[in-house]
Amino acid sequence: MAHLFIFGLGYSAKRIRAAMEARGALVTATGSGAELSFDDAPAVRAALGIASHVLSSVPPDETGDPVLERYGDALDHSWLGYLSSTGVYGDSGGAWVDESAPVGAGRRSARTEADAAWLERGARVFRLPGIYGPGRSALDRVGEGRAHRIDLPDQVFSRVHVDDIATGVIAGLETPPGAYNLADDLPTGQNAVIEEACRLLALEPPPVQSLDEAGLSPQARAFYAENRRIANGKARRVFGWRPRFPTFREGLADILRRTSPSAQ
Repeated sequence: MAHLFIFGLGYSAKRIRAAMEARGALVTATGSGAELSFDDAPAVRAALGIASHVLSSVPPDETGDPVLERYGDALDHSWLGYLSSTGVYGDSGGAWVDESAPVGAGRRSARTEADAAWLERGARVFRLPGIYGPGRSALDRVGEGRAHRIDLPDQVFSRVHVDDIATGVIAGLETPPGAYNLADDLPTGQNAVIEEACRLLALEPPPVQSLDEAGLSPQARAFYAENRRIANGKARRVFGWRPRFPTFREGLADILRRTSPSAQ
């Protein structure tokens, strides 16, 4: 029976934990609502000593990767996993990128360095695009009046449903080390996603605005500075992964079904 240790029990890691436990695995984690505190080194090291698999979802900070800096000497497991970001590819001008594409040209240099450090340790590095799911989707932004349509008709990006991340990581338990993109099959512009959410909620779409008119935060504006399509062919070939939600349409419809009052 697998015993998975997770550093950082965040939005995606919670889904991974639930999916692993449903398969009969033991899971121990650090993070909000988890059993262990990241800073409780004796307890963390003891748990690592009996774990068969280790997954980190902790992002780098200004000094580097906190997990590798604090516990790197204890990570001698045969299976290591790391949740990274497709932001390591930077801007491709809307072109398709796969795992052979160069990294490090984007705005997330710390993430690129962490990604490389985990690969050097023989980890399975899962590169993730925009993550959405229940409680964190265009449906929420539309319903709360926070959605924007931006006048950038050529800007596209990829996304992945949080449940598809979980199935991808589980499929990756039996695969060789390396980088794997986990993304859906239909990169598209943000406006199309917002419009579909409005259609499902029977609401009028927000007006199309320029970046300046939208008054976005610097972080949100930076999102629109990069334009790429993420290819998921390697994950399909190597470990037979298929997204349950191949496009945002199926994903949003399922979220609405599961969160509607009639589903409670």
